[in-house]
Amino acid sequence: MCDRLPAYLARLGLDAAPDPSPEGLALLQSAHRQAITFENLDVLLGRPIRIGSDAVFAKLVEQRRGGYCFEQNRLFADMLAAIGITSRPLLARPRLAMPEGFIPPRTHVLLLCEIEGAPWLGDAGFGGSHVPPLPLVDGAQTGTADGARHRLRHVGRPDGEWVLERSGPVSSTDGRHRDSADWQAQYSFDLAPVMQADLDMANHWTATQEQSRFRLGPIISRVLPAGFAALTGTQLSLARDGAVHKQAIATPADWRDVLDEHFGLRLSLAEVEQLALFAP
Repeated sequence: MCDRLPAYLARLGLDAAPDPSPEGLALLQSAHRQAITFENLDVLLGRPIRIGSDAVFAKLVEQRRGGYCFEQNRLFADMLAAIGITSRPLLARPRLAMPEGFIPPRTHVLLLCEIEGAPWLGDAGFGGSHVPPLPLVDGAQTGTADGARHRLRHVGRPDGEWVLERSGPVSSTDGRHRDSADWQAQYSFDLAPVMQADLDMANHWTATQEQSRFRLGPIISRVLPAGFAALTGTQLSLARDGAVHKQAIATPADWRDVLDEHFGLRLSLAEVEQLALFAP
């Protein structure tokens, strides 16, 4: 993968690879989330979601598209390996806006990284909000420039469940988070080994099942230097430096322009019309 690293760094706007350190992990992940949009457009356009290394590099780097977690974190894992950070995938249950007692499927993948002999969580593929790297330590916390905080809690046995929680404004999410200073579960996971077959199954469910939220409409987001941009259906939300702009998009042409301007994605007008977002 080292031969692909220069093109990836250029896609992220970085002049050089960061060191294989916690700071390097954070720098690379932040640059990734700002440069490569989270999106599910191929799911809605009836295209297969391929999560092998060759496919995700071609789509996210060479074609300058985005993708969802199974694509984003495959690419991220490959590029972390190229700078000297080993990782393995973990499967998680997204819990933002889930009712109490409901157990969602494991439809999110994140990375367990090893840096200087210590475990760290890396995640360049959670579209609902910006999740910075965290050490795998009960009670570990971190903040982001969009006004949010994240906290890890170990709620099971030594090999049991962990919960990533979030506190902060709803404007710096894709709309699922409650606007509250209280901690809210973002996703839960354990450290069980995850095989490629597990990822293939979870990706297939996420892309094809009628009850998957990725089948219901466009879910698009991008981290901003001091904020968050989200396009959900025909609603645009831009949070920057504490100010929030919301816009209802009225036509396919306007939607295509917003997609290009704020998320760096280019679809033809025919592709936008295929999404069936607007009444005839």
